Amino acid sequence: MNEVIVSMNNISKTFPGVKALDNVHFELHSGEVMALLGENGAGKSTLMKILSGVYTRDGGTMEIFGKSYDDLTPKQAQEAGVAIIHQELNMCKHLSVAENMFLGREMIGKGVLDNRKMRREAKKVLNELKININPDQTVGDLPVSKQQMVEIAKALSIHARILIMDEPTSALTAREIEDLFRIIRDLKAQGCGIVYISHRLEELAQIVDRVTIMRDGQYITDGNFKDMTMDQIITNMVGREIKEKFPRVTCTKGKKVFEVKNLNAGRMVRDINFSLYEGEIVGFAGLMGAGRTETTRAIFGVDPKESGEIYLDGQKIEIHNPMDAIKNGVVLAPEDRKKDGLCTKLSIRQNLALPNLDVICNKLGVIRKPKEDELCEEAVRNLRIKTPNVEIDSGNLSGGNQQKVVVGKWLARNSRVVIFDEPTRGIDVGAKVEIYNLMNDLKKQGIAVMFVSSEMPEVMGIADRIIVMCDGRITGELMANEATQNQILTMATAFEKKKNVG
Repeated sequence: MNEVIVSMNNISKTFPGVKALDNVHFELHSGEVMALLGENGAGKSTLMKILSGVYTRDGGTMEIFGKSYDDLTPKQAQEAGVAIIHQELNMCKHLSVAENMFLGREMIGKGVLDNRKMRREAKKVLNELKININPDQTVGDLPVSKQQMVEIAKALSIHARILIMDEPTSALTAREIEDLFRIIRDLKAQGCGIVYISHRLEELAQIVDRVTIMRDGQYITDGNFKDMTMDQIITNMVGREIKEKFPRVTCTKGKKVFEVKNLNAGRMVRDINFSLYEGEIVGFAGLMGAGRTETTRAIFGVDPKESGEIYLDGQKIEIHNPMDAIKNGVVLAPEDRKKDGLCTKLSIRQNLALPNLDVICNKLGVIRKPKEDELCEEAVRNLRIKTPNVEIDSGNLSGGNQQKVVVGKWLARNSRVVIFDEPTRGIDVGAKVEIYNLMNDLKKQGIAVMFVSSEMPEVMGIADRIIVMCDGRITGELMANEATQNQILTMATAFEKKKNVG
């Protein structure tokens, strides 16, 4: 126990136009949880992808269990005992749990797949982890939280002794996070070394032994977690002191901008009534599966409505699809930015321009280059998007910068209502504050702001008014400055209540 099982020195990696890693040092011991921390774009995921064989390094040395390695393939890394659970889950949604767990290392009996043995082994691993999932269930039918657990089980089924977890709790409920932490403690006791990447700094005290901090592709420091204050960790991550975690701006509440009446859309959106006003941010709180995301999708026209009316500045508007919403000045930054908010194979410029062609094109439909340049420059400058230029593919940006591109394309339209669904999921503390400041700027401009968040401190810290949902219905409303976590939780579990708020 406590032997050095990973040693990486002077690791460098360059992508076109970006130096992702610059002489980075990293060390992992057996039987410890090492938190790898840094802002989006700091190089954490790149470093771990080198360790797991996904990327090759340009320079530096690497040892795993005392053995030196040059370029690793994912299979070689796996054979060396390294397993990685990516932030974006890599699963074949059409295959069963057992088939996913043994993908690429299928068990063969008498020349054919031994499905019975694979199911039996999968069940054994799941039971050891106390994960209640049927090995025969199709992965695509499982919620994201359960898929995350399958990924962990898959990693452990190869007897990994080095486990890398990239944002493992971003899609988990509080109960599932407890289960994950139990699993981590068990693995740690067995001598497994765990690299834990997370932007939820409040989690660290429960499981972390040591911390390595990176910034702008460079190693900054490491040390025992208990010897560092949270302020020290944040300052090392962002290179500056963050005085306010939740910056709040006070504005005079103005006129009603947006109103939703009797909205129904499937089982998870039932009789929704609420209003948004100038000069305020309204946060939607609730447990996972409460219907908050479904409500945003119904408003934006992604999902069909069964009934209900929507009003903007007192006038009824018809939204049958996202284009209707956009033309009326109602826009959505979706929960899954990579899947629904960005074209990751297109450049930043193209992503910013795509929904704004009517703004940047002349009467003949030809793009006005100076107008397009102005739109892109304003978005990069105002949102502080970290990029060498706007021709970089948006898929190469860090999570926080991708979120800024999603927001930037809507701000160019002078939208009247901006809806954020989990706007800070998977982004670092510095980028979070920038998103909060952006929401405050919109609020000061009289734009109606609605946001969904699963992080209760965030809702209480940024929202002026909090609307709570449970089981597809609104179950309560609170002024943020008077709300407590217990009050919100009580409303979030009030399955028999329903309320109309306005």
